[in-house]
Amino acid sequence: MKYGNTVRLDTGFEETLSRVRAVFKEQGFGILTEIDVKATLKEKINVDVDAYVILGACNPALANRALAIEPQIGLLLPCNIVVRKSDGHTLVHAVDPAMLVSITGLPELQEVADEAENRIAAALTALAAK
Repeated sequence: MKYGNTVRLDTGFEETLSRVRAVFKEQGFGILTEIDVKATLKEKINVDVDAYVILGACNPALANRALAIEPQIGLLLPCNIVVRKSDGHTLVHAVDPAMLVSITGLPELQEVADEAENRIAAALTALAAK
């Protein structure tokens, strides 16, 4: 099952993280949460891993539409974006909103998922273009 899309970049981690915030903002997404997995694992279990941040992105208009259709959809929100270092590159993974439809089985969510998917794809395309 495909549950996300990935862009591989040659830019540094911090620069990429900043660019991710900007391009997703251009697509109407705000960042609601930020989890620094590297720092958390180091603090909690003293494990060193490569840079890895999970951003919880939300487009309020799309979230509102989805919640009106299915109040429990909040279990699958916000849309997660992962920025991580791997083999000298920075990877950006973004969730595939089509999962909202496949997990819930509610075709009424298709239009919302399609719009979210288009906006996320545009953000990833903008990242790859620079």
